[in-house]
Amino acid sequence: MRAAAIFILLMSACRTGVPKEDYAGYVNPFIGTGGDMKNGFGNMFPGAAYPFGMIQLSPDNGGQGWQYAAGYHYPDSIIVGFSHTHLSGTGVADYCDISVMPTTKPIDTKYFVQSDSTITEIISQNGLNPTGFPNRDGHPGPFDKHFLLKYSSKFSHKTEKGSPGYYSVNLKDDDIDVELSTGELAAMHRYRFKRPSDLQNIVLNLGFINSDRTTKALVRYRSPEMVTGYRFSSGKASVQRVYFAMQFSRKITEYSYYRTDSTDGKQVATGENIAAVFSFEGKEKSEILMKVAISSVSEEGALANLKTADRFGWDFDQFHQANREKWNRELSKIKVTTTDSTKRTIFYTALYHSFLAPYRFSDVDGFYKNFNQAPDKAQGYTQYTLLSLWDTFRAENPLLLLMQPKVEVDIIHSMIAKYRQTGEIPYWEISGNEGGSMIGYHAAVLMADALIKNVGNFNREEIFKALVDASETDRKGLGYYRQFHFVPTDKEKTGTVSKTLEYAYDDWCIAQIAKQLGKDKDYRKYMDRSLYYKNLYDPAYHLMRGRNSDGSWYAPFQPRFAEYGNPHCVEGNTWQYSFFAPHDVPGLINLMGGKRSFEMMLDSLFTQTSELLGEDVADVTGMIGQYSQGNEPDHYSAYLFNFVNKPGKTQLYTNKIVNALYKNSPAGLCGNEDCGQMSAWYVFSAIGMYPVNPVDGRYYFGSPQFEKVIFNLPNGKTFTVVAKNVSKDKIYIRSIKLNGQLIDRLFITYDEIQNGGSLEFEMGCAAN
Repeated sequence: MRAAAIFILLMSACRTGVPKEDYAGYVNPFIGTGGDMKNGFGNMFPGAAYPFGMIQLSPDNGGQGWQYAAGYHYPDSIIVGFSHTHLSGTGVADYCDISVMPTTKPIDTKYFVQSDSTITEIISQNGLNPTGFPNRDGHPGPFDKHFLLKYSSKFSHKTEKGSPGYYSVNLKDDDIDVELSTGELAAMHRYRFKRPSDLQNIVLNLGFINSDRTTKALVRYRSPEMVTGYRFSSGKASVQRVYFAMQFSRKITEYSYYRTDSTDGKQVATGENIAAVFSFEGKEKSEILMKVAISSVSEEGALANLKTADRFGWDFDQFHQANREKWNRELSKIKVTTTDSTKRTIFYTALYHSFLAPYRFSDVDGFYKNFNQAPDKAQGYTQYTLLSLWDTFRAENPLLLLMQPKVEVDIIHSMIAKYRQTGEIPYWEISGNEGGSMIGYHAAVLMADALIKNVGNFNREEIFKALVDASETDRKGLGYYRQFHFVPTDKEKTGTVSKTLEYAYDDWCIAQIAKQLGKDKDYRKYMDRSLYYKNLYDPAYHLMRGRNSDGSWYAPFQPRFAEYGNPHCVEGNTWQYSFFAPHDVPGLINLMGGKRSFEMMLDSLFTQTSELLGEDVADVTGMIGQYSQGNEPDHYSAYLFNFVNKPGKTQLYTNKIVNALYKNSPAGLCGNEDCGQMSAWYVFSAIGMYPVNPVDGRYYFGSPQFEKVIFNLPNGKTFTVVAKNVSKDKIYIRSIKLNGQLIDRLFITYDEIQNGGSLEFEMGCAAN
C-alpha cells in the first residue's frame, strides 16, 4: 500500500504546466524574520519549505524569548543547528524538532552534559555569562544545558540566501557551506566542507528545545547510511511526536551517543535529551548530503515518506529545482503587473507566506497521529495541522477557498476528523493536539463559508451537529453567554467583550447552515443569538464595554487599555473590538446612532493617539491611531467606511496600511504573521478588495496597488482586475466597471469572480 501511494505521489509531482515567469524569484523569505518589541515581530523562519508541506527546514539561533518563536531572529549572528519543523509566524514558540549541525570540531564529551556541576565548569572555563547566552547582547534566558555551545557557529547575512524551497549559509567557524531544500514529505541537506579535516561530523541533537520540553528520544543505527528515531516533546503541542528517517550519501565511519539513558549494543540509544554524532572520513570527499523525512506515526512512516525523494537520487540541484517549479505553479495563480519592484516583492512574499500553512500531517499512505494519540488514516483527503483559526478565518482561509479550494476542503475534513475522534471541533490545533488558545469557535466560519459557496463534498448534517455541539459547551464563558445573552465580566473575568462578539458572529455562521438545511427553528435561534453583541454597547462611550451579570457596567473602564488579563478584550482593547459585527454591520451602525455617528467613531479609531494603556501590550502593534494592524481583531475596520457611503476613507486608510506597515525588510511585518493571516490581508488589500464577512461572499473595495492583477482560478477561468492610472498619488477609485458595465456598488461577489471576466477601476487623486 505504501509503495502504491508513493508511486501516485511521484507521478503527481511530474513537471507539468511550469510557468515561464520565475515568480519564486520575487519572494524574500527574510521578510518578517526580524522586528522588535515596540513595532512587532513577524516571527517567520527563512528556511526551505514546500507549499503546505510537512517539513520546514530552517536554521535556529538557540535564543529564547518571543522573538525566537520560529527558531530564528534576524539580528542574531549564531546558528546552533538546522531543524525540520518550524511555526509560521505564531506568537508562541514550539517545534524545532530533529536538529542537526555539521562541524569539523573535535568531539568533546563534556559538552554533552547532564549534570549542573559540569555546566558550571564549562561556564567558568570559557568565561561565559551564567545568566545569559555568550557573546550575544540582548538574549534573555539562562544558559541551557541542552544548548550544544561548542558546535554552534557564527554566520554572516552576507553569505545567507533564501528563496521558496531553498536556504543556504556559510558556517564561519568551520567554513562549511550549507544548502537546504524540501519536498512535500522529505528534505535534502548538502554540506560542503571547505577546510581539510580528518573527520567531518554531523551532530544530531534531539534535546534541542525552543520552548517545549523533550520527554523521550531515540536514535536507531540501521546501516552505515541510514539512521532513524524519534523525538517526543511537550509544549504548545502537549503530545508532540516526530519520528524521523535520515539517510546519508556517504557511509558513517564512526558514531557515538551522548546524554543517553540506555543503549542496546550501540544500535539503539534512548534518553530524554539524547545527542548523537556521526563521523565521516574527511580526506575522501568534501561533500556530504542527507535526506530526511519525518512522520507523526512511526519510523516506518518516516522511511516511507523518505522514499518520495528516491527519484532524485543524490542530485540536490534537481531536488531543489522541482521544489522551485512547484512554488512557481502556486505563485502564478495570481499574476500582478507593476513597475514597482518593491511592491511586487512584498506581494509575492505575502502570497508565499499565505501558502506555507497549514502543514501536511498525514504520511504518504494517509496515516497520521490522531487526536487520541493513535494512528488513523485520512481517507480521500490530506490531514492538515497548525490551524490557528482565531487568526486565519478573517482572510487566510477565504484566500485559500478562492485560490486553493482543495487545501481548504481538506482543512475542513481535518477538523471533522477531530470531531469524530473526540466530539470537539478544533480551536487552535497543533500536531494532533488542541492548543487551547484563543476564543470563539471559528471552525464555524470556515465550514459555513465552504457550504454556502458549495465548495467540497461534506456531510452537512454532521457539520451542523458538530457546530451546534460546540456552541452548547461551557468553554471560555459560553455557558454564561447563553444564560445572560452576553459574557458577564464578574463571572468570566477576562476578555468578555471579545468573547461575546466573536460568539455572536460564529452563531450567525451556524444560522446560515441551518437555513441551507431547512432547519427554520435552529435558524431563528442562532440568528437571535447572533445579535447578543448589542447587549454590550455602552451609549455613553459609543463603544462595547464589559458588563456584570446584574446588568451594571464593569468598572474601571479605559477604552485604550490592552493588557493581557484585560476584563474586556483579548489581545486588544475596546477601540479595536467595538466594530466587530461583520455579520450585521448595518445593525451596528444603527446601534451607534446612525451613519454619521458611526463614521465619527471610525474617524476616531484612526486619528486619535496611538498610546496604549497597560504594561503588557506586545501583541498590539502596527498602530494607526488606535487601529492595530499587527493583530487581528480589527483587520476589517478600515473597510467599514464603505458601509456609510465614505469609500474614499476606506481607500485612504487601506492604502496607508499597505504602504506604511508592510516593508521589504526583515522587520517588514508589524506583528505576528499568524499562519498567513497578516499576509493574506495584504494580498487581498493590495489587489483592492477584502472579505469583510467571508461567508456572505462579498469582497469590499479598497485601494488597488497594481496596474493589473490576473486570477488564474482553480476552475480554469481567469478574472482580471485593472486599476487604470493607479500611482502613488492616484489612490482613489473614481469609477468601477464589471465586465465593461458601470456598477454603483462597493463590492464584488464570489460568484462573479468564479464566473471569470474583468473588473476595472478608474483611479484618481481625489475621493469620489
